[in-house]
Amino acid sequence: MAFSTRTKSAVCALFILAMLLSACGAPPEPKPREIITIPDNTADPALWGKAYPEEFELWKKTAEPIGTRRSKYKTGMDSGALSVDKLSQFPYMALLFNGWGFGVEYNEPRGHANMVRDQLEIDASRLKAGGVCLSCKSPYAPGLQKEMGEDYYKLPFKDVLAKIPEQFRELGVACLDCHDNKDMSLKLSRSFTLVEAMKSMGQDPATLSRQEMRSAVCAQCHVTYNIPKKDGKSVGLYFPWQNSKPGAITIEDIILRIRQDESVKEWKQNVTGFKMAFIRHPEYEFWTKGSIHFKAGASCADCHMPYTAAGIHKISDHRVMSPVQAGMKSCKQCHAEDADWLRDRVFDIQDQVVSIMIRAGYETATVAKLFETTHKAQAEGKTIDQGLYDKAKEFYEEAFYRSLFIGAENSIGFHNPTEALRILGDSLAFGTRAEAYLRQALAQAGVVVPVKVDLEIMKYVDQRGEKKLPFKPELEFKDPMGLQDKFF
Repeated sequence: MAFSTRTKSAVCALFILAMLLSACGAPPEPKPREIITIPDNTADPALWGKAYPEEFELWKKTAEPIGTRRSKYKTGMDSGALSVDKLSQFPYMALLFNGWGFGVEYNEPRGHANMVRDQLEIDASRLKAGGVCLSCKSPYAPGLQKEMGEDYYKLPFKDVLAKIPEQFRELGVACLDCHDNKDMSLKLSRSFTLVEAMKSMGQDPATLSRQEMRSAVCAQCHVTYNIPKKDGKSVGLYFPWQNSKPGAITIEDIILRIRQDESVKEWKQNVTGFKMAFIRHPEYEFWTKGSIHFKAGASCADCHMPYTAAGIHKISDHRVMSPVQAGMKSCKQCHAEDADWLRDRVFDIQDQVVSIMIRAGYETATVAKLFETTHKAQAEGKTIDQGLYDKAKEFYEEAFYRSLFIGAENSIGFHNPTEALRILGDSLAFGTRAEAYLRQALAQAGVVVPVKVDLEIMKYVDQRGEKKLPFKPELEFKDPMGLQDKFF
């Protein structure tokens, strides 16, 4: 068979290329990791780091400031070194949380390395819950809970903290929290919280797939929880999932659980005088409630710990950041658009959520002030229709817990935008109904209520004690729709 000149040239080129590649030699075989035995219950990350140095070096970076302000709202998580006062960002929270530690100081978190440090630096009124506050913050928590029993929950925070070896008292989430020391497989270390919560929904933690585990280990902490009280002391801890099903933990079910257990109403709201429960960082519940990424099979680690090259190894990024902070790297694994487009999409969603969150928050605050007016009227001997009052209180609590839920969730709605808008829309609707009932009751009692209720917002913002953070113009919150100015 005769070959054309072009074919002969192509064959020669391929031969020369093959010879060059052969001369370069095959890439070196990855050096096997040194086999190091990690004793059971070892919390010291440095010892784990001897076996897994690349992961350890990335984990240490959680203590470092990122250096640039990339997030629009979660500035505290960006900076690493700075805390941002959430009560100044959203002043209606200062009114609603007055009477509670969160009404004195409520700061944006600064990342995993600062979990315990932030707790030690906050106002002392935030430590009244006791040692139970270590449950999400220290790898020593499961052992202390098992060893101390009920004392773990009710003894003062610093008394329980003192039982941790001094060099590890400020240690936040560590290898032991998520991994088995024998083979580094993922494991659930919080059997007294997450495992029990899953079982309460009829879910067997032993049947979770590896992908499901890559979210479940995060769900040990990124959830809301209830703290039952007895004689003013904490006596337990649980996740309020008892009325829910996996993938459908709803705000409605959480509120129902709160109403079924009066012991979890931990504080008294000064403006209304009502005993209330609280909702903290419900990321897992919010994201698994039918979000697009959850239904697509993504895990928390896919977005917050994307695979990265570390030398010759491919590992999960143990710095654990928001994709926005990390240049949208994890998003680009699935989305074809560039980083700027993706980041703008995140901010657009957050702007929409913040807009309605502000409306719902100020509506709830308005109802709280109307309850204050109602109670003053009752103290002056005026008769308030009890049926209207009871309806207003029921609807007020529905509005309050929904507003609180989204305000406490750390994605500003991005984890599940449609659910965020549903919850906030319902909060606004419940608040509006509660306001209508109270206005009707007050009118019947002969009390004149102005169209615009004076919320006295700055009184609650300014009078919070010595721990109020100084104002930093460079971190000033920019209200996307200019709505807050309309309320105070």
